[in-house]
Amino acid sequence: MAKLMLHGDLDHPATLSVADLRDWAQHRAAVTFDCATNGPQHHVFEGPLLREVIADAGPAFDPRRRKDRSRFLLAVSGGDGHHSVLSWAELDVDFGDSPILLATRLDGEDLDGAGAQLVVPSDRCGARYVSAVTHVWFGALSPPSLGL
Repeated sequence: MAKLMLHGDLDHPATLSVADLRDWAQHRAAVTFDCATNGPQHHVFEGPLLREVIADAGPAFDPRRRKDRSRFLLAVSGGDGHHSVLSWAELDVDFGDSPILLATRLDGEDLDGAGAQLVVPSDRCGARYVSAVTHVWFGALSPPSLGL
């Protein structure tokens, strides 16, 4: 059974299976994206909103401070070595409010064996879709050291 690690600046890091992801409200996204190797793809994904999964894990920011929230990033890794980076602001309802999913179903089929899939419905190309998610890291961007 495929599992993913949810870790980083979180009060409650976790290892989650696709079945565990069904504990959150499931959202549906019918998407079309252009795949560089296979042309246009049409799929229906179902799964929880990534922001709800992260929110339940206790992100290490003050939810009342928008500027604090806007400096957090997510790095998502897949079983095939594919990686994608998102900003928390893309997901946050006060900013981009993007309905990004950790899909548990693809075209009506459960993904329990294959693993969850990152789905970014607003993307025109499928480059940020990550199959067989193994890690979701959540953390703050640190300001660069200027060495002055």
